[in-house]
Amino acid sequence: MTNAKKNYPTLYQVNTRVYLNSLSKKLGRKAMLDDIPDQELDHIRDLGFEWVWLLSVWQTGTKGKEISRTNPDWLEEFEKTLPDLKMGDIEGSGFAISAYEVHKDMGGNGALSRLREKMKERGLNLMLDFVPNHTAIDHEWVQKHPEFYIEGTEEELQREAHNYTSLRIKKKERAFAHGRDPFFPCWPDTLQLNYANPDLHQAMIGELEKISGLCDGVRCDMAMLVTPSVFVKTWKRESGLFWPKAIQKIKTKNPEFKFIAEVYWNMEWELQLEGFDYTYDKRLLDRLIEGKSRPVREHLNAEWEYQSRTVRFLENHDESRAAATFDQKKHEAAAIITYFSPGLRFFHQGQLEGKRTHISSHLVRGPHEPVNPDLQRFYSRLLEVLKNPLFEKGRWKLLDAKATWSENRTWESFIAFSWEGPQSKTGVVVVNYAPYSSQCFLQLPLPYLADKKWKLQNMMGEEYYERDGNSMLSEGLFLDMPAWHYHVFEFKPLKKTL
Repeated sequence: MTNAKKNYPTLYQVNTRVYLNSLSKKLGRKAMLDDIPDQELDHIRDLGFEWVWLLSVWQTGTKGKEISRTNPDWLEEFEKTLPDLKMGDIEGSGFAISAYEVHKDMGGNGALSRLREKMKERGLNLMLDFVPNHTAIDHEWVQKHPEFYIEGTEEELQREAHNYTSLRIKKKERAFAHGRDPFFPCWPDTLQLNYANPDLHQAMIGELEKISGLCDGVRCDMAMLVTPSVFVKTWKRESGLFWPKAIQKIKTKNPEFKFIAEVYWNMEWELQLEGFDYTYDKRLLDRLIEGKSRPVREHLNAEWEYQSRTVRFLENHDESRAAATFDQKKHEAAAIITYFSPGLRFFHQGQLEGKRTHISSHLVRGPHEPVNPDLQRFYSRLLEVLKNPLFEKGRWKLLDAKATWSENRTWESFIAFSWEGPQSKTGVVVVNYAPYSSQCFLQLPLPYLADKKWKLQNMMGEEYYERDGNSMLSEGLFLDMPAWHYHVFEFKPLKKTL
C-alpha cells in the first residue's frame, strides 16, 4: 500500500530511545525495533502522516555516556526533567555518534530494515539523522584518521580547556577541538570534523551513501555549520562546498531521497540553493511565540518557491514543548497558521497529546504526563482536515484584510490565506492572531465567487455561514472574531431554489 504523493507532506518525529524504553516496561524485557507493534505504524498512517523520523537510532559510545553522566550542568537539567533520575536514564547524546550503524541495543541494521519494510507496506517513509559537524570522541576515525578532525595546539588546550581535549593518538598526546556552534558552548562529548580536508568530504559522503541505503531521507543536524562561510569564521580555515556535491551524489542514485536542513541565521535560502529539499523555519515559530500578527504576516509574504520548501513546526526535540510555550487558545491559533501554510508539516511525538516536558537527547526516559484532552481533540480534527486534497495539493495564497472603519486598526491582527483546487474548490483559513477581538473585511480575489450564493463551512468547527459571492468580491468577507479565534472555511456553492 502506498499513499498518493503530497505537495505538502507531513512528518512525525519519534524519540526512539524513549519510546523503546517505554515499550520495554510493557513487555517486561528490553524492546528493540522489531518489537514496535504493527498497530503503532497503522495509527501513525491513519493520522495522515507520510514520513516518520526515528530520532537517535545510531550507535553511540561509552565516552559520550560517561560525559553525559558527569557534566554538572547537564545533570541539573536532567534532574529537572526527571526528579527520580537514575544513571540508567542517561545513555549519552544521540548526536554524539560513534558509527552510522543502528545501535546494537535496538537490534542493529537488520531490525531497522525489517521495520522499514513494514513501514513501506503502509506507505510510510523513513527519516533518520545525519550529523555532519562532529562525531563522538570514540569514533574509529579518531585513531585511524585523526587528520579528519580539527587539531589544536598545546597553548589552545591550556587557554581554552572547555573547547579542547587531549587524546592519546599512536602513543602521543594531541589536542583536538570539541564540536561547536560559534554562538554557544561546545559539545564536550564530540570532536569537530575538519572540512578544510577534502578527504573528510569524501569520507562523509561515503557515510551518507551508507545511510541512504537504510532510509528514505535524512535530517541534517546544524547543516549551516559546515558551509564555507560559517566554517571559516568558526575555525579560521578555508573549506570547499560540501552540500551540493554530497546531495548530488546521493540523488544521482536515488532521486527521491530527501534532505532536510536544520538551519538558522537567515541561511535557509542559501541551503535550499545548495540542494536541500526542505529547510527549518524557526523564524515563523519565533514570531508566533512573540504573538504579534504583523511579523508573522510579513514572514509569510515570502516567495512561494521558498515557503513550499520550509519545515513548519511548533516544537521538536530541540525546542520547548508547544503546550508549555502557548496557552490553549494561542496554541491552537499558532497551529492553524503553521500547518495550513505551505511546506513540510512537522509534528513531534507528544505534541498531539499536549505533553509539556522537554526531554533531552541524552535521556532514554521521560516523565509520566497526563494527556490534555482539549489539545488532543484539536489536533485530531486538525490532522483530519489536513487530509483534504485541497490542503495537500492545492494552491496557497496569502490574503489581505482592510479596515471596517477608519479608526479601527484591528484589521491588522488577521492572518489569512486561500487554498484553491480543481473545479473551483476553495478553502479560506483566517486567524485573529491577537489577544483581543478584531474586525475586518477580508479581500477574496476569487472571481468565480461572482453571481452565486456560498456556504462557508468551518471545517475546524460545526458552524457555517451563507454569504453572497458578489458582496464578498466587492466589499470583502466581513469578519468579527474573538481573541485567538480561527476559521478554516470550505466554500460550497448553494443550489438555487425556486
